[in-house]
Amino acid sequence: MKIHILGICGTFMGGVASLARAKSHQVTGCDENVYPPMSTLLESQDISITQGFNPDDIPTDIDQVVVGNVMSRGKPIVEAVLDKKLSYISGPQWLHENILKDCWVLAVAGTHGKTTTASMLAWILEYAKMSPGFLIGGVPENFGVSARIGGSGFFVVEADEYDTAFFDKRSKFVHYHPQTLVLNNLEYDHADIFPNLDAIKTQFHHLIRTVPSNGLVLSNKEEANLQDVLDKGCWTPVETFASSDDNATWSVKLHDKAGRQFDVLFENEVVGTVSWSLMGMHNISNALASIAAARHVGVPPEHAINALAEFKGVKRRMQLRGEINQISVYDDFAHHPTAIKTTLSGLRNSVGEQKIIAILEPRSNTMQMGVHEGSLAASLALADEILLFQPEGMDPHFLEEVKRATAKAAIFTEVDEIVMHVAKTAQPSDQVLVMSNGGFGGIHDKILSQLEARS
Repeated sequence: MKIHILGICGTFMGGVASLARAKSHQVTGCDENVYPPMSTLLESQDISITQGFNPDDIPTDIDQVVVGNVMSRGKPIVEAVLDKKLSYISGPQWLHENILKDCWVLAVAGTHGKTTTASMLAWILEYAKMSPGFLIGGVPENFGVSARIGGSGFFVVEADEYDTAFFDKRSKFVHYHPQTLVLNNLEYDHADIFPNLDAIKTQFHHLIRTVPSNGLVLSNKEEANLQDVLDKGCWTPVETFASSDDNATWSVKLHDKAGRQFDVLFENEVVGTVSWSLMGMHNISNALASIAAARHVGVPPEHAINALAEFKGVKRRMQLRGEINQISVYDDFAHHPTAIKTTLSGLRNSVGEQKIIAILEPRSNTMQMGVHEGSLAASLALADEILLFQPEGMDPHFLEEVKRATAKAAIFTEVDEIVMHVAKTAQPSDQVLVMSNGGFGGIHDKILSQLEARS
């Protein structure tokens, strides 16, 4: 089959393209943001990509158009697909019909931690020689790719609540039909899609309705919003996990404040001890969920614990990008106040009193709409210095409110200004934490280059 993908360079749609190519389909695609590493990765798989959304770039002999959720009515290429009556399908539906429907699907949902938990879970299954397929919204360092077919009937998918396509406003995850479902957490996000938290809860309950009675739901016991969803009706066995609640099915006992070593308890009985390189209570919660999900498909907890000792993390999730003159520069995907707070908490528990310089690009639609105005300053409180980037065209009111709330904050309108500020002021043992869900103008490499030049 010949398929053409609209919006092919996003992480999810790029993963769909890779999976389609692995299934021997002929794949082409287009996007407005065609640049490495995604463009290079896809082209290495013999996938031809064109820049922009020109209707004339759709091959005339195409069998099906796969539509990414960046596409909307009114775009000439979308109107051309409809006017010409081309066969079209959303990415999530294509994934279900062509990959997932014959698999045991392990789905990871939640506002935060989806990518890391899904990566842990895929690695545990790989370590157990189960050769899982996966589609993850990031690149697990143990694999080096975000998607693969796998060699078994098990498939791990990051289950995103964002909408499916211009013609299907349900969340992506309702298409996945998991046998094993992880619910990490649930908060208000994606303000450009959902009017309020209850709207997101409704979508999560739609997901609950798709899990069979012989499946398993693993829910974070510390999240009241998830309990609200379950209370709407659940027809599947439920196990709970919690990093600080002994009454959960899965719980922990810490050996150190940073969370680098902890006992795993199943029904209050120790089943093993995790010793690993990650930090923070959020990652402990992610680990519990992945151990529990793996057990559902036959991996003993002690084997999962051994696997996590060799888990290398995920690119852009507290990834140490470099260290110059004892100044560490981290890259993290955090873009929601809760994620920012937990990331900073994990780093603070790890480095103690060392200075943390937090650099934030408020790039998400929700952030730029000012939805988190009242909570952003508090989420950054553990940092010693806060450098806020104001993108071109953004209403400055939001960041000004943060600056007024804390004397530690400063606002910059140019990436290079932040780079030079850090290069001039950072001292040995300082921790530079860059948080953004975008490329942020290559700021990480620029900071490291300037620190190197200074040395």
